[in-house]
Amino acid sequence: MTDVRDLTVAQVMSRTLVAVTPEESPLMAWEIMCRADVHHLPVVDAGGRLYGVLTREDLTARWSGGPIEQSRVHVHTLVAGHRCPHTTLDARLADAAAAMIGAGVDAIPVLGESARLVGMVTVTDVLRAVAGRVPERQEPPELMTGMFRLVPVLPHVPAG
Repeated sequence: MTDVRDLTVAQVMSRTLVAVTPEESPLMAWEIMCRADVHHLPVVDAGGRLYGVLTREDLTARWSGGPIEQSRVHVHTLVAGHRCPHTTLDARLADAAAAMIGAGVDAIPVLGESARLVGMVTVTDVLRAVAGRVPERQEPPELMTGMFRLVPVLPHVPAG
């Protein structure tokens, strides 16, 4: 078993992410979080540049009005001006955990080459590492991650 003090972020991070674009509505972000059963939703542009990370608490704290009002707001306004700590693939897990504690967050984005989002370290990932449940992976030469963007299919409403 690997000593937790020797682990890097790349060894423990979540690699499959669900994300939204900055122009998405809080209403759709909430729906995506519920359907994907995630508590952290990265906000990224088409090039993978990170704007910030939405949490369920962020959405509920700033919810005002009904569905119509929420569909007219963009999520980038919810993460604008918020400090979003991040880490890198080769960072020590202990340093990422310290950054999470210092920022008062329970997830931290992992940025790769060209500052693109490649993963997230969550409290669950840290706990798995402490419990010795880090999967022994044979990494391919390049980093393999997956990021999904869910696109809503809304019913057509005739103009009129």
